[in-house]
Amino acid sequence: MSKVSVLIVEDDPNIRDMYSHEFSQAGIQVFQASNGKDGIELALKHHPDAILMDIMMPEMNGHVAVSTIRRDSWGKNAKVVYLTNMTDAENVVNAVEHGSSEYIIKSNMTPREVVNHTRVVMRG
Repeated sequence: MSKVSVLIVEDDPNIRDMYSHEFSQAGIQVFQASNGKDGIELALKHHPDAILMDIMMPEMNGHVAVSTIRRDSWGKNAKVVYLTNMTDAENVVNAVEHGSSEYIIKSNMTPREVVNHTRVVMRG
């Protein structure tokens, strides 16, 4: 059986590394992308068990990246966790419309809690 994996799509390298470290410590393989465009490429190449997607990024925002992933036969059922500090209703509604499995506000959860929530999403 292959190792459980996540893709973290986050433009801030410190935040990306922090979550990557936490998932690695939990025995989960991590793929990283610094923008939506690279995130799409890695998602469709590696088919991770969950995708953690930031919204505000250069190149392409998270909503556009997720809608692009959803057009792929594998991607239409991919488990996407929005990991953002955007709390406005428009972004939350957009995430729901794109079939998000979870919408996590970064500042409201520790990295360990993010890992635990993502594990639940992967099982579901």
